[in-house]
Amino acid sequence: MERQTCGILAPAGGEEQLLAAVRCGANAVYLGGQAFNARRNAANFDGDGLKKAVSYCHARNVRVYVTVNTIVLDGEMAELEAEAERIAAAGADAVIIQDMAVLRLFVGRYPSIERHASTQTAAHNIDGARFLQEAGFDSFVLARELTLSEMEAVCSAVSIKAEAFIHGAHCMSVSGACYLSAMLGGRSGNRGLCAQPCRLNWSCGGGEYALSLKDLSLISHIRELADAGVSSFKIEGRMKRPEYVAAATQACRLALEGKPYDAEQLRAVFSRGGFTDGYLTGRRGGDMFGHRTKEDVTGAEGVLKSLAALYRNETPLVPVDLAFTLRANEACLTASDGIRETTAQSAAPERAVNRPLDEAAARKNLEKTGGTPFFIRSFQANIEDGYTLPASALNALRRQALDALLDDRSQIAPVPPQPYAIAKPARYRSAREQPALWARFYDVGQIAAEDSFERILLPAARIDGPIIERFGDRLIAQLPTLLFPEDEAAFDARLAELAGLGLSAVWASNVYGVALGRRLGVDVHGGFALNIANTEALLEVQARGLKSVVVSPELSMAAIKSLGGSLPRGALSYGGMPLMHVRNCPVRAAVGCVGCGGRESLTDRKGIVFPVECDEKRTATLLNSVPLDLAGRNLAGLDFQLLYFTRERAEEVESVAQRFLSAQKTDAPHTTGLYYRELL
Repeated sequence: MERQTCGILAPAGGEEQLLAAVRCGANAVYLGGQAFNARRNAANFDGDGLKKAVSYCHARNVRVYVTVNTIVLDGEMAELEAEAERIAAAGADAVIIQDMAVLRLFVGRYPSIERHASTQTAAHNIDGARFLQEAGFDSFVLARELTLSEMEAVCSAVSIKAEAFIHGAHCMSVSGACYLSAMLGGRSGNRGLCAQPCRLNWSCGGGEYALSLKDLSLISHIRELADAGVSSFKIEGRMKRPEYVAAATQACRLALEGKPYDAEQLRAVFSRGGFTDGYLTGRRGGDMFGHRTKEDVTGAEGVLKSLAALYRNETPLVPVDLAFTLRANEACLTASDGIRETTAQSAAPERAVNRPLDEAAARKNLEKTGGTPFFIRSFQANIEDGYTLPASALNALRRQALDALLDDRSQIAPVPPQPYAIAKPARYRSAREQPALWARFYDVGQIAAEDSFERILLPAARIDGPIIERFGDRLIAQLPTLLFPEDEAAFDARLAELAGLGLSAVWASNVYGVALGRRLGVDVHGGFALNIANTEALLEVQARGLKSVVVSPELSMAAIKSLGGSLPRGALSYGGMPLMHVRNCPVRAAVGCVGCGGRESLTDRKGIVFPVECDEKRTATLLNSVPLDLAGRNLAGLDFQLLYFTRERAEEVESVAQRFLSAQKTDAPHTTGLYYRELL
């Protein structure tokens, strides 16, 4: 397979979508196997299907990326290894990865397969991209929430390739930082089964569908994105029908070539009340919100037939050079794609009775490549005068040569494994009889019962010299989960100032924080939004310098306690759990910051109220409707448990701390999260 810089990266949820993507001009496709992919309800490809897909694509100069982009559990490592073996046996070009365990496996065992960081890694700033590069990724997806200038800043800071979503669905939350589906229905987006509860009717300030954004469409900006350093333009939609894939791929191809495309046709085949480019242009607000209407659904019926015609037949994608020879005892045709070469032979030519064969006549028959993926780049003829071949023989020569060339190009090249073993994890045992209490506060005024807590977390924006002096080494600065490039330099300077005043540790819920903390020379503790769910991932983040980690709240308590490794670990055991982290605040879009006052909420269709936490008027966090509460539960084996305070008053903090210290369960409305129920 020729190496090339990709342009259009199209989704292939099944065989028909694959045909649509390739025949409408994709340079690469991304698709899922039968395991560990973030669209488990798509048709996807089994082992033989994956080989056929790679064979078909490689024959047509199209690369294949396989998604292995969910979090993985310790008990699934053997299945993960089998999936990696299937991918390698198929000769795929790259894998798309979220979990650090998957990264470790492919770096160690199949290093020649490219590793692309999934959008689930939530790379949204310079330090995040640098972390992914240092960790061993060859490419990463820019967060959909970035402006054009921010994309340019991130692209210029690293040497690995950058992808950007160019068309398709907008998640309300930054990818990988959403637990809404998991917490409300046990269907995890990080495990490939998001139920999209955000698309239901959430309300705020009289407005409806407060968590549903219009679909993204940046196709009209494709040249600007290329100039900003984006090398791959990704179309969302592995769950969409093939006509959608065809329309979006063709539109991207035309736009990339500077030609007009049919925007109305794109809107008709699928949209949610139209499209938005609000993040790219920095016009964040109410205009970005929309939902799928009856008109949107019925509008597709009129364009499906015409769109299906776009991928009905082969598209000439591969240039080929033909060399034809005709002599007294020889008639042959050689076809070459520049790397491979095939030759077809015919019966000996005949003496011409009337008109001998000339180059023009030979070319007329031999350049008929319709129905194949080839187009003629050059034609050479060496014809001895006085001889001829019938058109049927010339056509047979062409078919034989091109069929043989296509067959050669279709051969897959399995990737051989390198020696690398995943060790069976030895179960970790904390030296503590019971886990210590750590507490996170939203504001300094909430802090109470401070002697009860081994470590105290505060948002970095709330910390100053007196706070550092008051708590000393017990203090950990909570880095914002989202820190976009427009704020990155100022925040970097502010954190460096705090480190100079004695701040010794930070808490990172996004990979950028690991790079930032290490660069500033402070200890880094990992937050639960890093989605650490297995021993291999624990080993990886420990190797990257983390001093402790709060493991994924999507793990069962039994799975948490069975993790191996030596990195100190804790669990989120109390608080209004963050369910979404958003850049376009739905409260601000509905009522404005003045009308909010930092105490607003959203209401779901059942009338349940979910608080929204303001993050310095830059981003916002949707919290669960009732607090997580594990007081009185057996958490022995962990080093600490984190109490995550959001809107509690100081006296409530005092009460919660005492209950946890005395192992007293609560009678108030609460949840035990996913720790004691099965996650799909």
